[in-house]
Amino acid sequence: MKFLATVILALVLLTLESVFVQQAGLVLGRVDVTVVLVAFLALRASLTEGACSAFAVGYLLDLMSGQPTGLFTFLAVFTFLVGRLVASFVDVRGPVAFALFAMGADLGHGLLSTFFTWLTVKEGSTAPLLSGMPAQLALTGAAALLLFPLFKRFEVAQERPAGLLR
Repeated sequence: MKFLATVILALVLLTLESVFVQQAGLVLGRVDVTVVLVAFLALRASLTEGACSAFAVGYLLDLMSGQPTGLFTFLAVFTFLVGRLVASFVDVRGPVAFALFAMGADLGHGLLSTFFTWLTVKEGSTAPLLSGMPAQLALTGAAALLLFPLFKRFEVAQERPAGLLR
């Protein structure tokens, strides 16, 4: 997937996610579509393109989340790099395998996010973040199943060879 298409897709998915979470009344859970996008990038994108795209996706999530600045930018790139490492050991071709891969990436992303939030927040606990983790993982897995065909379509559209001009 090309960088600009990834950024536009991330903006659309983040907007849809925020509307869905608000309309569904989810307080403790959310659909982590950015991790699904970063997981797909870890499987299909080159190292430079994927890292730059993951940085942009994480930065957009930083802008829309209200969490400590730079947290999701770092975690998106870290998740991309770990995803590339894991992808060298496992074979992820179908939508179910991709959903499990994305759920694993979301688990690591969520746990690290909770840990770093705990380190930076003076008051309050992170127990609500951990208690919402199972619902978040289930919603992210469902989103991965729904988004996999869309991501494949974007990937195929980007790989079409350009015709020669005569």
